[in-house]
Amino acid sequence: MGEHRDRMLRGELYRDNDPELIAERRRCQGLLDEFNATGAGREQRRYALLTELLGAIGEGSWIMPRFQCDYGHLIRLGANSFLNYDAIVLDCAPVTIGDDVSIGPRAQLLTALHPMQDHELRRQRWETAAPITIGDNVWLGGGVIVCPGVSIGANTVVGAGSVVTRDLPRKVFAAGNPARVIRTL
Repeated sequence: MGEHRDRMLRGELYRDNDPELIAERRRCQGLLDEFNATGAGREQRRYALLTELLGAIGEGSWIMPRFQCDYGHLIRLGANSFLNYDAIVLDCAPVTIGDDVSIGPRAQLLTALHPMQDHELRRQRWETAAPITIGDNVWLGGGVIVCPGVSIGANTVVGAGSVVTRDLPRKVFAAGNPARVIRTL
């Protein structure tokens, strides 16, 4: 592994324009192009492409096209989980999605972070990433955005259009921007 890939995986500052990372993203994009172009009724082919793309995919899980991600291999999708249309997963850090998870259309799981205080670092394309973990039996409504470093506890429901900026405990309903716990379930 190259220096910037190692730094990315350790959560340190890295350059996203590193040739090794660019090559990994191109490989991922090629698989996504084929996945997203696979016609209706070809679920077995789509599943085969996902097994090649993702770090892990559990039995009975599926993703609807159009699906986008950076690397693919940093995503672990549990059994019987579902990502609806137009999901975006920026997997510059590990993204772990548990079993029996339902993710609504146009949801975004975003691990990438850019330096806030030092605009020169941003200009030079330095960034970091923080992992996202989604527990078993979570439901994310349509258009939910999950920010870097967030964990969502098992059996939690997040309302449509919410922006999850910090960890959510298990068995709650959360909604809003930023998402806050509305009630326990």
